[in-house]
Amino acid sequence: MTRTRIGIAVAAVALVGGASLFGGIMRGSSSAGVQARGPRVEPERLQSGFSTGDTASLIRAYQAGLQADPKDAKGYGLLGLAYQQRARETGDPTYYTKSEGVLRRALALAPNDLIATVGLGSLALSRHRFGEALELGREARKISPGMARTYGVTGDALVELGRYPEAFDAFRRMITLKPSLASYARWSYRSELTGHRPAAIKWMGYALETAQGQPEALAWTNVQLGKLYWAAGRLEPAERLFRASLAAFPGYVYGYDALAQVEAARGNLRRAIQLESRAADSIPQPQFVSTLGDLYRARGQKRLAAERYATVGVIRRLLEANGVKTDLETALFNVDHGIEPARTLALARLAQRERPSIDGDDVLAWALARTGRCEEALGYSKRALRLGTLDALKMFHRGMIERCLGRRVASDAWLRRALALNPHFSILWAPVARRALG
Repeated sequence: MTRTRIGIAVAAVALVGGASLFGGIMRGSSSAGVQARGPRVEPERLQSGFSTGDTASLIRAYQAGLQADPKDAKGYGLLGLAYQQRARETGDPTYYTKSEGVLRRALALAPNDLIATVGLGSLALSRHRFGEALELGREARKISPGMARTYGVTGDALVELGRYPEAFDAFRRMITLKPSLASYARWSYRSELTGHRPAAIKWMGYALETAQGQPEALAWTNVQLGKLYWAAGRLEPAERLFRASLAAFPGYVYGYDALAQVEAARGNLRRAIQLESRAADSIPQPQFVSTLGDLYRARGQKRLAAERYATVGVIRRLLEANGVKTDLETALFNVDHGIEPARTLALARLAQRERPSIDGDDVLAWALARTGRCEEALGYSKRALRLGTLDALKMFHRGMIERCLGRRVASDAWLRRALALNPHFSILWAPVARRALG
């Protein structure tokens, strides 16, 4: 199980992880017309990516306010943020298209509006349009140089573009300006990327303290901290934190997804399928549906697995129709599942050019290896590990590439390292690593 990226985790397309989760807006800058007709929600809370209550009702209130005052730029900005939150809650990417429309309307009325500018940056991150997100984040910093959260947008984009020193500088600036859940989580991620897991756990612990009293934020942070333990092969503390996420925010889909991985690791595939089904049925994200398919496959239920894999393609087409770039995620899914190898390799090359991050390098390395281009794959695999990231899946890929090149000693060393780090790093590939060493 790979860790959901900050904020892209974050979002309806996870990887994501998510950069969009913590984009920022100016506290207290609200629309009088909108607020007079609906619940008062400060922009910063709305932009946090966590539920503020009944988002559907909030959207209706903002829409009513804009009918009364159609020139209210901040009202359009707030509505755009509410649409993004609704996308996160439902997994429906058509809300991204709606968000873009009203945010651009806000900028047409007020070209330097901070809410709309950062909102568009957050939207670009959710859509995996990282070059655009970087430009918007920098524009927001020009509007408000001292606003900490604008550094989150630029830093998140720079990470995905593989520009790590600049990204880490942005995160450092963010946490200096405003220690917060958002900045602590990003600094934790920086520590994780550079292979400093104890520091990553420490900083995510600070984020957890900050999240107290905020049910969904507390659930999210418990899951992220749990994933750090999971990635280190520490099943019990990970499980405790995953269960704590569901206690804090009942029905939390990321908690179900994480617990499904725990049950699978213990060999309880039926229970894992039940948990993953709850996540996928609530919000049909590609990662949930794909994992569900892998669980069915591991249980020998090939027809049910194939149905879920087909559903992943349908979801991705819907995402792409609403402006989300899924090249990297699609390439990895296809490589893992043996779908159209030649076409997938071309897609992986394109994705890596657009996202020359360690993840882009790793996916391309794996696509090359699976099509027999192992010498070329080795170079990209080395790049994927250049930060010292302790990622068992990347180590497994390196081990299989070394094996393809006939370097058995090196291959075994990498495979052992992957399994020592996390014996359950992948439903599909951890068993393959064990068999290769057997």
